Amino acid sequence: MFRAFRTVGLLLAALAVFGQANADDWQEGVHYKKLDTPVRTDSGTDIEVAEVFWYGCPHCYDFKPLAESWEANAPDYVNYVRIPAALGRSWAPHAQAYYALEAMNSLDKVHDALFEALAGQRRPLNDGESLADFVAGYGVDREEFLNNYNSFGVNARMQQAQAKIRGARITGTPTMLVNGKYTVSASMAGSLEASLAVVDYLVEKERAANP
Repeated sequence: MFRAFRTVGLLLAALAVFGQANADDWQEGVHYKKLDTPVRTDSGTDIEVAEVFWYGCPHCYDFKPLAESWEANAPDYVNYVRIPAALGRSWAPHAQAYYALEAMNSLDKVHDALFEALAGQRRPLNDGESLADFVAGYGVDREEFLNNYNSFGVNARMQQAQAKIRGARITGTPTMLVNGKYTVSASMAGSLEASLAVVDYLVEKERAANP
């Protein structure tokens, strides 16, 4: 019940921020960063908006309902993607689990539960075996998960994602990466809610530059 009220409160706060903000409010170097060297996107002609997150990050946990609401209402020329960060050694198993579940088309079964367990409850799910036991409780085949978790393909996806994060010079989560060119964080924008208003601004900036 508390979580539900908290989510509603965050969404109402976000709407208030979005309603008050305008393009003149957001300044490069103050509210967002422009990368000296853009990183590659996989979105073709669409504008890619990437959410860089960690399942164990409490700020990502708070950001999740806001980001999901933004994604649900994003224009059709936006491709919204999630990139699990492995900024520390203890983060890597969770990013690996994300890509293993994605490879199995089982991410929807466990994505919310992993956030709740790791950021909400701080459960010690820090290796493949414990993560396999956990996801099995949500209808995911344990052995198939471990096979994917330890596979070359998942490792390659991990390496690509972390190279993109390093290229964008992202050092914390949650961070939004807009079209491989701009990074936005709550610490720069002023709040989690304001960071999405800055993303709105940057998406339209990119849209205007490439109609």
